[in-house]
Order: sequence, then structure tokens, then C-alpha cells
Amino acid sequence: MTTNSNSIVVPQTDPSKYAEYETKWSKLSLPGNEDQWIARAREVAGILAEDATIRDQENKSPHAEISLLKHSGLLKILGPKQYGGGEQPWEVGYKTIREVAKGDGSIGMLLGYHLLWSTTANIVGTPEQADRYQKLIISNNYFIGGAVNPRDSDLKITSEGDHIVFNGFKNFNTGGVVSDLTVLEGVYESTENHIFAFVETRQPGVQFAHNWHNVGLRLTESGSVKIENVRTPWADALGWDIEKKVPDQGVLGIPFTSLLLPTIQLVFSNFYLGIALGALEYASKYTISSTRAWPFGGDNKDKATDEFYILERYGNFFAHLRAAETLVDRAGKEASAIYAEFSKDRTGLTARRRGELAEWVASTKVVTTDTGLRVTAGVFEVTGAKATSLKVGLDRFWRDIRTHTLHDPVAYKNRELGRFQLLDEIPEPSWYT
Repeated sequence: MTTNSNSIVVPQTDPSKYAEYETKWSKLSLPGNEDQWIARAREVAGILAEDATIRDQENKSPHAEISLLKHSGLLKILGPKQYGGGEQPWEVGYKTIREVAKGDGSIGMLLGYHLLWSTTANIVGTPEQADRYQKLIISNNYFIGGAVNPRDSDLKITSEGDHIVFNGFKNFNTGGVVSDLTVLEGVYESTENHIFAFVETRQPGVQFAHNWHNVGLRLTESGSVKIENVRTPWADALGWDIEKKVPDQGVLGIPFTSLLLPTIQLVFSNFYLGIALGALEYASKYTISSTRAWPFGGDNKDKATDEFYILERYGNFFAHLRAAETLVDRAGKEASAIYAEFSKDRTGLTARRRGELAEWVASTKVVTTDTGLRVTAGVFEVTGAKATSLKVGLDRFWRDIRTHTLHDPVAYKNRELGRFQLLDEIPEPSWYT
């Protein structure tokens, strides 16, 4: 248990639960290639899947689960080797998000958001800031949260000498409660210019409401947060000229810095897909062990696994998920290629190339949303009435994917893709594109 600033007792999971894995993995080197990283993520997913249903129902703050991610090394997968990271491309990071989400959608989502926020300085910061924060985050094995919900009013930023000061409120922040650092973003006073900065999470000015009690993704700590007089040095304002107190146009005035948006949208598609794949696997095991054949169909079978309609549904779900996975992997390769080509020379990325990536990502968002919702709801048709028991826990997959697919309306992704197809228009970068 922990007590927040309002003296509310907040139940949390116990990190000592996974102490054996800290001992086990601390004796090993980090995975060295894609297959090894995916194997590590699959191992983490298996551990989480053992009691995912119970943890979902208990809805405790996921301190233990974050410790498991830290022990596994997955938080470091994208970081530079010189600071102890795995130095893998985004396409491998995406696959590990997907694997973890198969076992527990909440923790797959937290891993995905962390990987995005932990690389924020790489995208919108100066080279010096990017290097400094990679060293800080990777060498300390920090977990990163973010309070950057664009639907709310921007945080207000003022200047006080050598520091900037954040104030405001966000209805949603993901993973902040269990984070070491939190990414804040707001608008600088008397301008329309935005500033991103990392701040220490555990300080009086970062006040979590502990009010995340939603239908799904219950272990993501995505509740509201009040930011009150949180100070950080001007030197930490990512991508700003601290002498002139203006955005550094050599950093922020180019398409590269808008890659945060397609990058995180592709994070979404990967944990949607992971959740759906996890549902299909979970349902398949249930059907084999527990679903009964229907005795009133006129073509009676002894086993549910011989039923035509059950085989047909599973086959159809499998085919669509396999197609979705191929599409998501293709988009991941596109993202990795852009980062590999332009991270050293950001000015080379054109608006057109960035827009084409955004349309690959939009395509994955449409397909993983449609397929994920259909599969996670449809598996009940092939498992039977008894599978609706809370003890079985099959419902968590649909609840998880339904919750996050409301993040931003997929209808706008369809419209965006329609304009690309009919008019050859790439989307303007926005907080959701």
C-alpha cells in the first residue's frame, strides 16, 4: 500500500513477487538480437498471463509489473549500447510490445508508452539532450510516464530565471504513478510555442488523483494528474535555444520532430494486435479443454473441435490476424527505415516521406482496430456460455482493446486514407496523425 498526497490509501502490487526473475536475468547479458529479444518478451508475457485475470480484477497499481519489465531489460531495448541498452530498431521494439500484450494488455501498453516517451529527446531534443537523456534513462533503467493528453488544455509554462515552471491539469496520463520520470508538455507564456521536458515524478508538484477505474486496461494507471509549480532548468527544454528562449528552428522546424505521433500510433496498433492474438490463443485453449459440442444441430459431433462453425470461425480469425500482423510489421519496417536514415541528419526527411509513413500507420490503426474488436468479441461465439464467467477472464481482452480504441476516432483515419487514395494528399501533422 502507498498513501498519496490526499492521504488516500492506494493498493499496489508487491515488487518482491518477481524477485526471482531479478536474480535470474541479472546473471545474464541483455538479449543480443531480434529473436532473443522476442523470446525475452514472450517469457515476460507467459509470467504475466499466469494471473492476468486476477490482477485485472484486483486493479492494483502495477509496481510489481513495472519491476518485472525492469528486471527483463525490455525497457532498454531501444537504448544505445554504450549506456547499457539493446540498440534495437523500432520494428523490434514494436514486436516486443505485441508479445507482452498477448499476456497482459495493460503491461504491453505501458511498455509501448515507455518506449515512446523514453526516446522523446531523440526526436524533439538537441543532439546533446538526446545523448544526456539516453544516458540517464538507460543507465538507471528508468521507467518513463507522460502527461501529454492533447484533448485537455495545454499546461501553462512560465519562465523564472534559469528555470521554466509548469502548471495545469490533465485528465489522462499513462503510467505516471509508477514512473521514475514524467514527460510534460505545455505552451510557453505569451506564445503558441510548445515545450517538452522530463521531470522527476516523485515531487510534491506532480499530484496524481489515483482515479483510473475503467472498463479495461485497468493496470495502466491512466488517471488524471495536477501539475503545480513543477520547475525544471531551461537547459532541459527539449529542442529550445535557451539563450534566446525560442524554439531552435534547426531542431524543431523540420518534419522529423513530428515523428512522435506516427511512432506512438504504431505503438497502439501493436498492443491492439497483441491483445487480439492473446485472446485467440486463450480462447483456443479454452475450446480444446472446456467447450462442449452442440447436440441439436443435426450434424452432431462428439467434440467441439470437430464442429464446422467453430473451425470456420477460428480459421477466419486466424487469417485476419495473420494479415494484420503482416501489415503491422511492414509499417514497423518503414518506421525503422526512417529513423535509421534520418536520425543523424534530421533535415533530410521530407514532409512527403513523413506523410507516407503516417498513412502506413493509419492503415494499421484501421485494420487492428476493426480486426481486434471483432476477434475479441467473436471468441465468445466459439467458447460458449460458460466462457463468460469472470473466473475464466476471457472478457478482459475485449475490454482492453475496446477501451484504448476510443483514444482517437478511427473514422478519421479512414477519411485520411481516403484523401490519400483519391487526392494523393498526405496528412498535416497533428497530435493524432
